[in-house]
Amino acid sequence: MENTIIPNEVISDKIYFIRNQKVMLDKDLAELYSIENKQLKRQVKRNIERFPADFMFELNKREVEILRSQFGTSSWGGNRYTPLAFTEQGVAMLSSVLNSATAIKINIQIIRVFTKIREVVTDTINLKLEIEEIRKKLNNHDKNIELVFNYLDELMEKQENTEPRKKIGYK
Repeated sequence: MENTIIPNEVISDKIYFIRNQKVMLDKDLAELYSIENKQLKRQVKRNIERFPADFMFELNKREVEILRSQFGTSSWGGNRYTPLAFTEQGVAMLSSVLNSATAIKINIQIIRVFTKIREVVTDTINLKLEIEEIRKKLNNHDKNIELVFNYLDELMEKQENTEPRKKIGYK
């Protein structure tokens, strides 16, 4: 069993779905790394070329308001700067910027959590596809069974409507 510093549930609770991607916010990452948020932001700004738009982005005002309403924090308290959101690749890149042993260990754990989440999502999608396939088959079976019964009804009607045949052979 691997050595975990923080329970995986704590990490997965800090992963948000923003702009159709799974991200972690700078304040949560700083908390996990046991550093100040401004120190994390300073290191990112010094190495900004390592963080293209698909690795990290700043939240817009609307996204900040949505997060604020989810957390229930007041509008006058909290962060003065716009939060940064890091994708899985951005979190991986942080380990090269924050060169501490704790940051590296926590990054490895975070990447493993991201991987587990991706596996669960993939499994769920595969399960939904299989269920839909079974549903289609059942619909086809229902139609086929109904068709068989219709043919049987027609045959029974024809049999009832025909005159009895004369028996041939010896009497």
